[in-house]
Amino acid sequence: MVKLAKNPIPRELLCSLLESPHESIILVDKDGIVRYISRSAAEFYQVDDQDIVGSHILKLNPQSRLPEVIKTGKAEAGSVLRMKGKERIIARIPLRDKQGNIVGAFAKLVFWHMDRVKELVRQTEVLEERLTYYEKELQNLYSSRYDLQLVVGESPPVQDAKRVATQAAQSDLSLLITGETGTGKDLFAHSVHRMSARHDKPFVKVNCGAIPQELFESELFGYQAGAFTGASQKGKPGRFELADGGTIFLDEIGEMPLVMQVKLLRVIQEQEVERLGSTKSLKLNFRVIAATNRDLKAMMNTGTFRQDLYYRLNIFHLHTPPLREIRQDIPRVAYHILSGLRTGKRSLPAKISPEAMQRLVSYDWPGNVRELKNAIERAAAVAGGETLQLEHLPPDFLEHFTQAPQENGTPPTLKLAKANAEKNAIKQALKYAGGNRTLAAELLGIHRTGVHQKMKKYGLE
Repeated sequence: MVKLAKNPIPRELLCSLLESPHESIILVDKDGIVRYISRSAAEFYQVDDQDIVGSHILKLNPQSRLPEVIKTGKAEAGSVLRMKGKERIIARIPLRDKQGNIVGAFAKLVFWHMDRVKELVRQTEVLEERLTYYEKELQNLYSSRYDLQLVVGESPPVQDAKRVATQAAQSDLSLLITGETGTGKDLFAHSVHRMSARHDKPFVKVNCGAIPQELFESELFGYQAGAFTGASQKGKPGRFELADGGTIFLDEIGEMPLVMQVKLLRVIQEQEVERLGSTKSLKLNFRVIAATNRDLKAMMNTGTFRQDLYYRLNIFHLHTPPLREIRQDIPRVAYHILSGLRTGKRSLPAKISPEAMQRLVSYDWPGNVRELKNAIERAAAVAGGETLQLEHLPPDFLEHFTQAPQENGTPPTLKLAKANAEKNAIKQALKYAGGNRTLAAELLGIHRTGVHQKMKKYGLE
């Protein structure tokens, strides 16, 4: 019996393996003498195995390359063998003893029929074409979502941000984007990549605020197989490896732990990473864009953000202005949002009333464009007519103007004052009636259906 390590292989099992029609093996020693030929290989050559064993391989096949494999010690995989009008794909492998000396070689059939190889090639070509097609489609979709033309506004701060983005796109230098939440930092980052020479290469986004501290290093730099408990046995490339040739976008960079900032600085400076559990550095080519809504200068003063990393990232600096600083652009932004909502949905309003627009412009929008978009989406869904009216705006938004006077001191319009009074009256009646709509209607002197309609109008359901 043949033994591998300490586990014996039954003779019948080994014989079944060697005689499998899917193996089709020819084994020769270091002198090229055939020591074994499987039944399927003998059938292919149309010889009797008893006649060929003990003969030189060149007697069986004068074009055999097994002697060359024995001489060079180099394997040949995927070779085409043509014999008696038939083509086969085979592999020729040298055999060595424990000291590394060549003791023989064997030839093994890989594919019985060339048609199978051609079909495999065809399927591979189809998959490559599909991949190319989907990459182009994804690129087109990506282009439509992230383009500098989508940055609406004519105010000086917006124009300045566009100018910096255009300049930064012409370079591979690091870019730092700062601004409050909802001001379009993500849009600017994607747009800079789209306009750069790396536009057809990967754009990899990393949300530094969403990665647990203990996973930062493995997520950014990757890890080798078995680098830690629970690690994939195949290993895993990090985000920087995925961004090779393209751009890596470090969003919420202010949330990165201090210990990781040191390693990030080295990676950016050296343009190389070292996987967790590896001693080999990988040379990469990437461009860094970082973004934050935090005050990094104040963080440097408190020691929570490294000064050297700040200056490494802040070669180009782009600031996205909040809506309260560009109030003149709010009507343009609002109509741009409304236009996008109306695509394919004619039932949504096409206009915004002057009263509603006045409130939109005068509000401070702590959530900026993101909050404005949510407000308009909700109002458009409620309106259902041609014009988005003041009363269609979210109740919480309207309450802001009834609870405190406006910054510019102007009083609310009569229409808004009447709407607020009506809303408050309904709220008080419902409270007094314990939520009973019939009793609330009697107190207000209107029909119960009217109470229901006004509750729906003011979002009191």
